[in-house]
Amino acid sequence: MLTLRAVDASYGQSRVLHGVSLEVPDAGVLALLGRNGAGKSTTLKTIVGIVAPRSGSVRFDGAEIGGLPPHRINRRGIAYVPEERRIFGDLSVDEHLAIATRSRTWTAARIFELFPPLVPLRSRRGRHLSGGEQQMLAIARALVTGPLLLLLDEPSQGLAPVIVDAVAAAIETLRAQGLAILLVEQNVELALDVADRVAIIETGAIVFDGTPAALRARDDLQAAYLGVGT
Repeated sequence: MLTLRAVDASYGQSRVLHGVSLEVPDAGVLALLGRNGAGKSTTLKTIVGIVAPRSGSVRFDGAEIGGLPPHRINRRGIAYVPEERRIFGDLSVDEHLAIATRSRTWTAARIFELFPPLVPLRSRRGRHLSGGEQQMLAIARALVTGPLLLLLDEPSQGLAPVIVDAVAAAIETLRAQGLAILLVEQNVELALDVADRVAIIETGAIVFDGTPAALRARDDLQAAYLGVGT
């Protein structure tokens, strides 16, 4: 679905990504893990065109998209849920979905089946939603664009455990329905539970790419690059 080959990216003169190569499987979940500042969010921003790659290839659904503007990448079928969520304070839940909807498949009924807590909040403005409710709405708003690939940046950050469980369940449901997902996540256990493959990025370079089972068996990698067990 998505292939990165030897991608370099920078902010001005500061080089952030160093030869990143990744593959997101069709109808599968790739979890991208790493410490704060390792390059996870920059990888997502490079995929969606917010950061232009300096070199390398970004191919999506068989076509090169590296360097295209964000709106054209989105139209090709990539939806991005940023870490900040970017909910509009003055718009209701229904209005958020209405302005983004391009898909006949992702109807309001399907959205609210995936996120039942949003049902009684349909007329509530974004500023009055909790962090967990905003996160569900941000994912829902991305889905109604009808993506083939969903990019999620730290969807569990700052959420109560019960909401984290709901987000994890939604990711599992989306994967079962055939949606490809690239998940950036600090919650290692959540990521390993939902992912088909896992990659670790450190100082802008991929240092591990394998199965969740393979990473679970490598306490040394978890300690060195994820701070697990230290």
